[in-house]
Amino acid sequence: MKKTILTVKAGEHDRRYCPVTGVLEENIDASKGLVLKEKATGCEVPCQSEETEGGTRLWWILDNLSAGKEREYEVSEGEPSTCGGVTCVEQEGRIDVTIGGDAFTSYHFGSLWARPFLSPILGPYGLPMTRRLATPEDEGNKEMDHPHHRSFWVAYGEVNGVDNWSENPGHGKTLHRSFDALTGGPVLAHIRALGDWVSAQGEKLLEERRRLRIYNLPEWCRVVDMEVTLTATEQDVFLGDTKEGGIASVRVMPSMEVRHTGKIENAHGGINEDETWGKQAMWCDYSGWVDGRQVGLTLFDHPDSFRFPTYWHVRDYGLMTANPFGLSHFKEDSNQRGDHTMKQGDSLFFRYRMFLHPGDATEGNVGEKYHDFVNPPVVCAAK
Repeated sequence: MKKTILTVKAGEHDRRYCPVTGVLEENIDASKGLVLKEKATGCEVPCQSEETEGGTRLWWILDNLSAGKEREYEVSEGEPSTCGGVTCVEQEGRIDVTIGGDAFTSYHFGSLWARPFLSPILGPYGLPMTRRLATPEDEGNKEMDHPHHRSFWVAYGEVNGVDNWSENPGHGKTLHRSFDALTGGPVLAHIRALGDWVSAQGEKLLEERRRLRIYNLPEWCRVVDMEVTLTATEQDVFLGDTKEGGIASVRVMPSMEVRHTGKIENAHGGINEDETWGKQAMWCDYSGWVDGRQVGLTLFDHPDSFRFPTYWHVRDYGLMTANPFGLSHFKEDSNQRGDHTMKQGDSLFFRYRMFLHPGDATEGNVGEKYHDFVNPPVVCAAK
């Protein structure tokens, strides 16, 4: 039976329930199943593999490793123990995702909607973290303003003159085409969707590839990774300078809004809209009270993203979105433009993490958890 040794180095930060991944350098046949064990204890650790161009990539959760420490694991071919994990179940127009048997979210992609989104999103204590979907009966309801703000979504308001942000007359859409991947497992669910951004007349503007990874973590620290690639497949694409849009967009629960019980905080310590709107930051957090408990939702931007660190279109009324294009609005200077043109065949890449936590950004240890994303533990295979 083939075996290999992996060493995980925590680096400069404590790691607690941190997703870890590494590529196996040896030729192990993952089709037969892989078993991961802590070398020192012999205890099996749930793992999950996928085949990539670089080889077999292995995923698992590092539950607790102090800064400066390392841990060895043994990987071997074999039948792993069955255990709970993350499941994806396809329904009519949506994918339902559960973690450890508990509902977490659904990916809505049906023709009923202008563009795909995740909703609801359940965080610590099983509480809903994002606003419910608007209905026709909500007309005039101030807490249901901007009905196109659907939980967690991707959209932009100036794409070759097309508004693919709002749902005003003549708006654009993101049409779901297919799933390239739709898998669950003991460590994570993987959803990879292909879609087209189109005008109201159905003209294709660009192609979107969206990758979601949802991890098997405790309820108090849910994590969703999202990668978005926009490609100008048909023609040159002009992304105009507007504040109306965001590649990673969230609308929090009404009770979490700053105008009620909430607080916005960014990586530089800016607080609420006056100190965070239109500012560049590596992350932005929105916390508040839901059903008597304080909870928070953070969006992390990654250095691999276009124009990192992003600008934030974040409002006291509950909107938080990463927008790297609306510079003239954010800087209140029409000479500072955020326009960008993709030549036909060009792509833009964006990478974000959504982190759900108890308390505000301080209690949620958001600053340290950011390093799990941008400075993750190093995984080394034995030579």
